[in-house]
Amino acid sequence: MRTLRRSILLLFVCTAAWSGSLRGLTNLDASTGLRQAFTQGANQAVSSLGKKDGFLLNKDVRIPLPPRLAKAEKVLRMAGMGAKADDLVLAMNRAAEAAVPEAKTLLLDAVKSMSVDDAKKILTGSDDSVTQFFKAKTSEPLMVKFTPVVQKYTANVGLAKRYNKLAGQALQLGLLKKEDADIDSYVARSALDGVYKIIAQEEKAIRANPAQAVGDLAKKVFGALGK
Repeated sequence: MRTLRRSILLLFVCTAAWSGSLRGLTNLDASTGLRQAFTQGANQAVSSLGKKDGFLLNKDVRIPLPPRLAKAEKVLRMAGMGAKADDLVLAMNRAAEAAVPEAKTLLLDAVKSMSVDDAKKILTGSDDSVTQFFKAKTSEPLMVKFTPVVQKYTANVGLAKRYNKLAGQALQLGLLKKEDADIDSYVARSALDGVYKIIAQEEKAIRANPAQAVGDLAKKVFGALGK
């Protein structure tokens, strides 16, 4: 029943908002409210992750060893290689933190490019429609932006070399397959996942409590959706 009521409300919101009658909001006001929320999510993701320990101390986005190597970690620690694994995790997370500031311009450009049709889909979409919008608009160009930053960082700290050494040791122990993922791509992809996860958390918080939105119009739009 709650789902049905929500669907009916979303239909009403969409129809009313774009006819200019949703609590006095015009089409422009509704779109502006969404842009305010988008900007808030983008800024929060970049500011919280693009700093020292932004990834490392946040359990939700902390980058672990790649899956294949993570399976071998316990055995490697028993073999006295725990410190090497810890150093590798630290370097990967530092590389991600260095890459994230590159996301801000592309994320904000995506906000500016939002069309009326995009806004309609978001209003009538799922609870993570804002996050999905960002993914659709920015995932490919952000990977292009992140990868060289990660590569530069990993080269400076010898991350790839250390990873290959640890992976080689795991390979010798029969714990790793040769086709294990490239470390730079893994870190860049993980950094991107972290950005979207923080945006999703911000979106969820605004939907649950529209008063947390920075802009007045964002408060009104998400306030209407939450009823």
